[in-house]
Parts: sequence; C-alpha cells; structure tokens
Amino acid sequence: MNILYHPSVLDHDTGATHPENRRRILGFGDLTPTPELPDGEPYLHLVHPKSHIETVRRHSAAAEPLDGDTNTSTGSFKAAAAAVCATIMAMERGDFALVRPPGHHAYRDAAHGFCLFNNVAVAAQKAVNEGKRVLILDFDGHLGDGTMDIFYKTDQVMYWSLHQYPAYPGNGSPVEIGEGKGRGFTINCPLPGGSGDDIFRHAVEYMLPAAIQFQPDVVAASAGFDAHQFDPLLQLRATGNFFHWIGKTLQETFPGKVFGVLEGGYNVEELPGCVYNFVAGVNGEPLPHPETPTTSGLRIWETYEMYLHQAAGLLMKYWKF
Repeated sequence: MNILYHPSVLDHDTGATHPENRRRILGFGDLTPTPELPDGEPYLHLVHPKSHIETVRRHSAAAEPLDGDTNTSTGSFKAAAAAVCATIMAMERGDFALVRPPGHHAYRDAAHGFCLFNNVAVAAQKAVNEGKRVLILDFDGHLGDGTMDIFYKTDQVMYWSLHQYPAYPGNGSPVEIGEGKGRGFTINCPLPGGSGDDIFRHAVEYMLPAAIQFQPDVVAASAGFDAHQFDPLLQLRATGNFFHWIGKTLQETFPGKVFGVLEGGYNVEELPGCVYNFVAGVNGEPLPHPETPTTSGLRIWETYEMYLHQAAGLLMKYWKF
C-alpha cells in the first residue's frame, strides 16, 4: 500500500480556524504527487443525483457554506471531485487515498459534516456495478452516517462502523442493522467515550467473523483517525498502535483486497503518524510510531458490552459469532 496524493485537495479552503483545514495534509510535509489524476466528476453520478452535484458546484463557485459546518471555497468542487477520483484509484491499486474533503458524512443528496461528496461510497458503488461485494470498515471516531444511509437497504455492501456513541451525528445505535434485503448488512459498534485500545480491538475481533462470512471482493477502510486519544473533537482513547493493528488485521484476513481513504483526524501533529502506522500495518511492516497502549475502565467496559450484546443479539440471525 502506497500513499496516493494530489495537491488539488489543498484547493478546498475552509479557513484557518475550521477543524477540517488544509493543514491536515500539509502536516505530512513533502509528498510525491500522483502524476496523473483523471477528472473525478464523471464518477459522482454513481451515488449523487445531478441536483446535489450542481448544488455543490454553485456553492463552491460563490464560496458559500453548504451548512453550518461545511464550508466551501472556489476550489472546493475541484478538490472534492479529485478526492473521489483518488479514492477510486486507491481501490484499483490497493493504496491509501490521502484526500480532503472527507466523505463519509455526505448523503446521496446532501453535504454534511465537512463532507461534500461521499468518496468511499462512490468507489464502493463502482465496484458493486462491476459485480463485486464490498466491505466498508469505518473506524473514524464518528459514525459515517452518509455511507450507512446510502447502503442501508442493500446486501452488496456491508457497512461496519466503530464510533463514539453518543456523539455527532447522533445515530449509529446497535439496533440499526439495515432494512429490507440490507437487514443484517449494517453493523454498528458504538463505543463509550473513554474507550481505549483494548475495547477497540475487542470490537473488531468480535464482529470480524460476520465480515469474513460476507466474503467481500473489496475491503474499504474508511480511515478516520479522530478516535486517537489526543484528537480535539472526541473523547476516545485509541493510540497509533491500534491503527497499525487494524491495518495488519485487515490485510491478513483479506489479503490483496484492502484499500484506504482518509476521513477525519483533526490533531494535525498526530495525524501523519496515525496514517503511517495504518499503512505500515497493511504492508506488514513494523510499527513506526509506537505509543503506550491505553486501557478502559470498568464502567466503560460495562457500557460497551451492553451495546455489543444488543447488536449481536440482532445480528446473530444473519451471522455466526
């Protein structure tokens, strides 16, 4: 897995005080740009209707926010389309798309939570249209509510999320497991604030059998790093060690099927190390940026297990654990 980067993602200017600003990428220092990045706009229609695409284009041209959290600039449409294209390229190459704006809060017809278009959903839909089954593991500290909504009624995509609960965007409870033929194909692992590496690993290990039984052809890591213990937006306590472990676990379980795309992660000093840890884990390389592992208190474990057993009780109808 290589890091795939194109400087056009810096053209999305949200303002220096916005959590999702260009310093998230600039903190990586000198990156080798991908020499040729095709136009991502033709892929947008795989998920988003023309009305939404044109809304984002119009607001970007005027540098108007799409909602209270989601700013735009004159370069935002180009950056967001490039992020979509880079994500598709990462899927085809087994790489990590270092992009912004992020995507997992974007709905089919609405920007939301810093996200203009849903990068991972567009890539996943492209794969589905090619007859493939897609697993999306979203370990961003926030629920990817847009991604969950887009695939909530399909059995061709399994959406599996680890996220702080309760927290923004508010949903992602253990009883949300999909609808219609998609019932059983949404897996929510809500984590209480204060959850450390021990709970993160347990949540993955407990639910992993369902992902294996799904037999995906493509495995997308919707890779946010705001679950890190020093991230300013949440109260989770994962360390960079977990991100290395989850990369290693995914590659060992689904060899040759894994790609990643950047979602959240708002501590600009910690973000590069977290990303490099994940990539090293996928590549079977030693942990480059170790930290002291974190553990969770008894009350936190009790709350987590209550959520876990509630989800498992519903999902056992569809998968063996």
